[in-house]
Amino acid sequence: MRRFNSYGPINTNVHYYSPRKELIARAFNRLVGENPSEDGHYITVWAPRQTGKTWVMQEILFQLKKDPRFHVLKINLESLKDKDDTGEIINVMARKIGEGLGKKIPRIDNQDQFQEIFKKDVLDKPLILILDEFDALSEKGINTIVSAFRNIYISRLDERDKSTEQKTYLLHALALIGVRSVLGIENEKGSPFNVQRSIHISNLTFEEVKGMFQWYEKESGQEIEPAVVEKLYKETAGQPGLTCWLGELLTEGFEDYQVDKNRPITVRDFDIIYAAATYALPNNTILNIISKANREPNKTFVFDMFQTNEKLEFKFDNKIINALYMNGIADKEVVDQTQYYIKFSSPFVQKRLFNYFSYEMFRQMGTLVEPFASLDEVITDTDLNIKNLLGLYQEYLGKNKDWLFKDAPRRNDLRIYEAVYHFNMFSYMNEFLREKGGRVVPEFPTGNGKIDLLIKYKGKQYGIELKSYKDQTGFKMALKQAALYGKRLQLGEVYLSVFVQYIDEKSRAKYEVDYLDEEMGVMVKPVFIATGN
Repeated sequence: MRRFNSYGPINTNVHYYSPRKELIARAFNRLVGENPSEDGHYITVWAPRQTGKTWVMQEILFQLKKDPRFHVLKINLESLKDKDDTGEIINVMARKIGEGLGKKIPRIDNQDQFQEIFKKDVLDKPLILILDEFDALSEKGINTIVSAFRNIYISRLDERDKSTEQKTYLLHALALIGVRSVLGIENEKGSPFNVQRSIHISNLTFEEVKGMFQWYEKESGQEIEPAVVEKLYKETAGQPGLTCWLGELLTEGFEDYQVDKNRPITVRDFDIIYAAATYALPNNTILNIISKANREPNKTFVFDMFQTNEKLEFKFDNKIINALYMNGIADKEVVDQTQYYIKFSSPFVQKRLFNYFSYEMFRQMGTLVEPFASLDEVITDTDLNIKNLLGLYQEYLGKNKDWLFKDAPRRNDLRIYEAVYHFNMFSYMNEFLREKGGRVVPEFPTGNGKIDLLIKYKGKQYGIELKSYKDQTGFKMALKQAALYGKRLQLGEVYLSVFVQYIDEKSRAKYEVDYLDEEMGVMVKPVFIATGN
């Protein structure tokens, strides 16, 4: 029986997978060419990490090997990632190409010699070359090699009157996998390789994810509630590595959870494995994402992504956005097919980053409540008063803000990033309620800066939506968004926590007024939190 796999390229003989026939056919046809007797295309295959680039090209490799007209080679270049000497890089590549073709290539150490190995007197038939992990090479190495490929490409265009096997160079087609640098993002002089075609490996669609789990149901005989697959897809946005990891946990279990094959997999099962994936289990994809997000200049940009007032434009040619995208941290949100905004790649990734930064910044919270303070108006054995709990947090903030935010990251205008306050409020409520049997869960329903806190206490649920005050228009929109959040939770009332630098008592009395959204049937209770920074 097959299994879900999230550790490198999948094996179609033993793992569940989505065939992705249309994607594979498109890349295959570009390499072979519209007319195989002429030229194939030189293409780039690009996508964030763990999206299946290598596997897609492996499937194409197996198909191409069946065509006797071509030599076909796939070479992994990750072993060259620590090499700085361009001569050494191209010599090792030439040696690998020679080994793959069963030819002995003499030592080479410059671009001209590298180009020579693709000539007709060296190759006996056209070559389709696939280079994996190409962007692992040094910038200088990349520029030298793609310059050689560009020269070969132009030479073949100059001989368009000849068939592919009659041309001076027999490099029929080329695929560069993982090619952020080749796209010209980091090259100050511009890309030396005019990419003719590119293949983007997108996340799995919902139908593709559903198809893998239906395959599991058929093989195992174990049913999966439809809502399980829906939640899994929503949380991962179909990212292949994370989808298959959660699929593995669901169907195989782990140390703290054993799968009962005699009953259907339920939403409760998903909640169990999702909590473990969020808090307790390591995953290389997530660890890499956290590592990249925690480095400057990425870190402060990620903090900016958590802000709730306005969307940030997605610009692929921005070096930071490009890096966040290629490392699986960020993705684009398309509005009206003409506007592009940046968002987190998935709610799961956003949650993992939120948890990480909250803990990193606020492991030490100090005294949450004065030892002899009465909490009767805040919490009882059966209920929580959220408004009074927020008031308690406001008191805590006023007393401790100087040391809490002493080293907090600040924007160019020296104001503390909005995300820092969200991390702090979550940390405060989580620590306050944990010892009292309560639980606080941050939620990210859309992948953008939207943040909700779901509080569970004594069998009851309470919802808080977090916002920062910008202006009256934004506040009115926030009230409606909070009402929608309350409806989604099936709550009659929900709280809107609004961070603001300063608010006087007159304004507080004016704006802290319960708002009934008649369309949603939800009462929204706004509470302003003055940060004083």
